[in-house]
Amino acid sequence: MKIILGSNSPRRVELLQQMGFVFEQRVANVDETIDSTLPWYQLPEAIAQRKMLALKNELAKDELLICADTLVFLDHQVLGKPRDREEARNMLESLSGRDNTVITGVCLFYQDQIITFSDRTVITFDTLTTENIDHYLDANVCCDRAGAYGIQDWIGLIGVREIRGSYTNVMGLPTHRLFKELNKFCP
Repeated sequence: MKIILGSNSPRRVELLQQMGFVFEQRVANVDETIDSTLPWYQLPEAIAQRKMLALKNELAKDELLICADTLVFLDHQVLGKPRDREEARNMLESLSGRDNTVITGVCLFYQDQIITFSDRTVITFDTLTTENIDHYLDANVCCDRAGAYGIQDWIGLIGVREIRGSYTNVMGLPTHRLFKELNKFCP
């Protein structure tokens, strides 16, 4: 079986490589608009399924597709990727001293079989000072991250007080759960 990662995320690539998988990347241009009719906790799975549907017809018979989407929620509201520095600042200020929930939805497709699941992690930020936020924003890495932060980035290292759940889930791929689900296709 050949693994196809349906993602452009460098963090997902890194995690799959660390798991020891050899894979190919394919990316589809998918509408990631939030479906407001769905409950908030189902949104990442729905987007992961859209990605799978956009790529599944390009697969060979021996190819297994992995698609994922990660969203950050504050009070059940989506904090997407910030459009600019000011929006990133507002997000980080709103996260300061509070809990947020990170959900990654994953959709696996192999020979007309579909497995969809999600994993949830609660992150507690310590109080972030204006100086902390400015230092992070100066690094220009926040605009491609949901919620304007990466757990593996400087702000995660100095600002996250507690993690309840999977660390790799916050990076974009719940590796422990993914490994279990992949074994259903090839025990």
